[in-house]
Amino acid sequence: MKKTLNKVAYATIGMILGASAALAEPESKDPIKLTINEWTGQVLTTHIAGELLDKMGYNVEYVTAGYFPQMTALQDNTVTAALEIWTTNIADAYEKAIGSGNVKDIGSLGLQPIETWFYPAFVEELCPGLPDWEALKSCPQTFATAETIPQGRLVDYPADWGTSNRDRLTGLELPFTSIPAGSEGALVAEIKTAFARKTPLLVMFFSPHWLFSTYDMRPVKLPPYTEGCNEDPKVGVNPNATFDCDFVRGDVRKVAWAGMEEKWPNAYALLEALEISNEQQIELINMVDQKGQSIDEAVAYWLKNNESSWSSWLDAAQQ
Repeated sequence: MKKTLNKVAYATIGMILGASAALAEPESKDPIKLTINEWTGQVLTTHIAGELLDKMGYNVEYVTAGYFPQMTALQDNTVTAALEIWTTNIADAYEKAIGSGNVKDIGSLGLQPIETWFYPAFVEELCPGLPDWEALKSCPQTFATAETIPQGRLVDYPADWGTSNRDRLTGLELPFTSIPAGSEGALVAEIKTAFARKTPLLVMFFSPHWLFSTYDMRPVKLPPYTEGCNEDPKVGVNPNATFDCDFVRGDVRKVAWAGMEEKWPNAYALLEALEISNEQQIELINMVDQKGQSIDEAVAYWLKNNESSWSSWLDAAQQ
């Protein structure tokens, strides 16, 4: 179902988008189905795209989809496009989808992602030697819970986000247990609680995220990533294991059903052009997750402040 905007945001977006030149008729009135995943940044990016497509006259639907299942759904246009695929945590689902010939990569979203293990700054007093990863070998008890003792706890990504941390903990021979969080909200709650109670925490997390403007979260300095360390035991610090290195610094990609370009060429061109920076997304996420504003209000704010960018995308998409 097409999302219904609240009245204030609808009026604001209408005034912003209504100021642009008349746009061409859409090639098809069939719905363009954009996937909605479970983290705020992805929802914001997708709704920005949806509002621009709506302005172009397209019928847009937002479809809640699992991060991994959406890669299969894209192959037959069950969903049409997914706009925030982190290449570092999609495992081989991205490559399989592209390799099928039914899904096309339509470019980088523009975000510069960082994914690794983080801890609150105050934990350095409780586990001397941090941020060096080897310090974790001598203080697992600092991070232990009733669920993991005598091992430490690593609060991991939700299972359906994809994670290599069990392999990485084994590869680095660290006495920790990976415990998946249930959602992004659960990860955030863990971090907030750690700072409020001054309790130790080791957590898999990512940037851009509003948390880094509020909390002093520091990355563990893992052994540098070297090509092959995830596949070849001879590469990395442990000659008997793989994943004995840092995470690959990947990219955030946009993907679409391969038939989209032919069926909706102007819409396809718009999604190709769509970009958002870390700073822009962090600001919008903060508006929603901390200031209590709605997705619609944050999208209206972005549209108002970035008209020169998106108006050029609309113009180029219809040439």
